[in-house]
Amino acid sequence: MIFSGGLDSTTLLWYLARKEKVYALTFHYGQRHSKEIEHAERIVDFAKSKGMEVEHIIVDISQVGRLIAKGALFEGEVPKGHYEDPMHRATVVPNRNMIMLSIAVGYAVRVGEREVYYSAHRGDYANYPDCRKEFVKAFDTAVYLANIFTPVEVKAPFLDMDKADIVRLGLELGVPYELTWTCYEGKERPCLSCGACVERTEAFLKNGVKDPALSDEEWRKALEIYERFRNESRA
Repeated sequence: MIFSGGLDSTTLLWYLARKEKVYALTFHYGQRHSKEIEHAERIVDFAKSKGMEVEHIIVDISQVGRLIAKGALFEGEVPKGHYEDPMHRATVVPNRNMIMLSIAVGYAVRVGEREVYYSAHRGDYANYPDCRKEFVKAFDTAVYLANIFTPVEVKAPFLDMDKADIVRLGLELGVPYELTWTCYEGKERPCLSCGACVERTEAFLKNGVKDPALSDEEWRKALEIYERFRNESRA
C-alpha cells in the first residue's frame, strides 16, 4: 500500500493490517511537508507494538520529484480555504499517484503479492483526477496488461467514502490519529487553514470528536477557521 502517514492512509493501514501482513511504501519526492515521513515511521512502530505485521519501506524518489516538481507542495504559498475550492489544484503534483502506484505494483510483483492499495476517497474528486473511479479503473486495466503473467490488482476501498466516513471507520478500528500528519505546510505544528487541515477538521467535527493531534487551543482555533472558510464558500 501507499502510506503517507496521513489520516486516510493510516486508516487504510489499520484496515488492512488487522488481517494480514502489509508492505507499506512511503515516498520522499521532495515535498515541502516531508515531515509526514517521520510520522509514518512512528505510526508503523506503534502498529508493530500492537502486533500488526508491517514492513515499512521509505522510497526516495526525490530525483524524480525534481522532474515533476510543480505547485504549492514544492514552492510558493500553500492555498488556504475550503478544500473543494478550485484554487487547491495548485497542490496537484503531476502524475504523482501513477508514479507511486507503478513502483508499488513493481514491488508487489517482486515479493509475490497480488494487490496494491491506496487511500483515494470521494473528497479528493474535485481537485485530484488521479483519485477518481475512472482513473482507478483505467490504471488497474493498464497494470493487468503490463503484468499479465503476474497479475496485480489496484484497489482503493475508500473511493465511495468522504474523510468523515474514513474517520468514523478509523475510530472504530482504534487508529492512532494523534500520530498522523496532514498539513501541507510541514512546519512544527499544523497551520489549521490549508485545504488539507480544513478537511481534516471537518471530518472530526462531523464525528463529534476533537482531533486528538491538536491541543484544546488549536482545536478551538481550527473550528473557528473551518466555520469562516465554510461561510465564505457558501457566499
